[in-house]
Amino acid sequence: MGGSEERLILASKSAARRAMLTEAGVVFAVQVADVDEDAVKATHDPADAAGLAVELARVKALAVSRHDADAWVLGADQTLSFDGGLESKAPNLAAARARLTAMRGRTHQLHSGAALARNGQVVWSGVDTATMRVRNFSDAFLDAYLAAEGEGLLACVGSYRLEGMGAQLFEGVEGDYFTVLGLPLWPVLAELRRAGVLRS
Repeated sequence: MGGSEERLILASKSAARRAMLTEAGVVFAVQVADVDEDAVKATHDPADAAGLAVELARVKALAVSRHDADAWVLGADQTLSFDGGLESKAPNLAAARARLTAMRGRTHQLHSGAALARNGQVVWSGVDTATMRVRNFSDAFLDAYLAAEGEGLLACVGSYRLEGMGAQLFEGVEGDYFTVLGLPLWPVLAELRRAGVLRS
C-alpha cells in the first residue's frame, strides 16, 4: 500500500498500466502527458526500439513533472520491433489484420520503458523486453479474433491484448508478463520504494 505523503502521478492513458499499479496497491493520480510522439520518433534511430520506449517514457514524465514539480511522475511507453523495423499502432482494423498476418508463425519483441521524474528532472529510467512467439493461426481464427476484439485493438501497439482473447495468438512468451502488458513493474515498484512513494 502507498504509505507516505509522497504523491505519484501516472503520465499515461493506458488502462492496462492503471490496472497493474492499482492491483499492486499503488495510490496514484492520472495526468495524460501532452507530447508529440511522432516528433520524438522522427529523431530516434528506428532500429533502437528499446531506446525509443525509454525516451518516450522520459518525455512523458518530464512533460507532466514540469507542471507539478512536487509530485513523482511515472511515464511509460511500449514499442514493438518486428522484422528489423519499428511498428506503430495500427490505424484501422485492415492494418491490424495485415500486421497480425505478417507476424503469424514468427517472433517479435515488445519493449516496455518507464521513467520517474520529479522537479522537472528524470531521476530513473529503465526498459524491459519480451519476445513473443506467434503461432501459425488460421484465417478463420483471425477473423473471429478481430470480430470479437474490434477497434479496441487499435490502442495496442501489437494489435492484441495478451490479457484477453489475444493470448490465443501465441505459442509462447519469453519475458515478464507485466512487460508484455506495458510496464516493467518490478523495477518500477523498486524505484517507488526508493522514492518513498511505497513502504520499503
